[in-house]
Amino acid sequence: MPKREKTLIRLDKIDRHILEALQKNGELTNQELADKVGLSPSPCLRRVRAMEEAGIILGRVTILDHKKLGLSLTAIILIGMDRHTPERFAAFEKQVADYPEVQECYLITGQDADYMLKVVVPDMDHYHEFLLNRITRIQGVSGVHSSFVLRRVLDSTALPLGYLS
Repeated sequence: MPKREKTLIRLDKIDRHILEALQKNGELTNQELADKVGLSPSPCLRRVRAMEEAGIILGRVTILDHKKLGLSLTAIILIGMDRHTPERFAAFEKQVADYPEVQECYLITGQDADYMLKVVVPDMDHYHEFLLNRITRIQGVSGVHSSFVLRRVLDSTALPLGYLS
């Protein structure tokens, strides 16, 4: 069995319930959250703040409907780099971090690519412009392979908390 990194604070069953509830609905008030996990508001708030301070809870976001906003095309892009140096990778990562279209960026292994990006744009014309005028212009990009999402079968931000001990 692989070793797991220890969390900064010890998480018990109630902490896991708090995290599960917040992953489902980050807009819960402290009172609603306390009711869901069977605590009074003060201890519940202390636990949430402790997990925030430990860096376990990084923030809360609002999830938007991409299609209703006219962002109908999602592309997965595999990118090869010409040199595998820390400087080349750092420059690439800094550049793609500035592009709001890039939703996710992973340094990967096991493919004929170095990076995998998830990109969201309105349509193919915008994708074409993004690819040719931004991605391929980043110094060091030597190859690009694009795949397009036909349907989002599962799209979750929730982490599997059953592994926590």
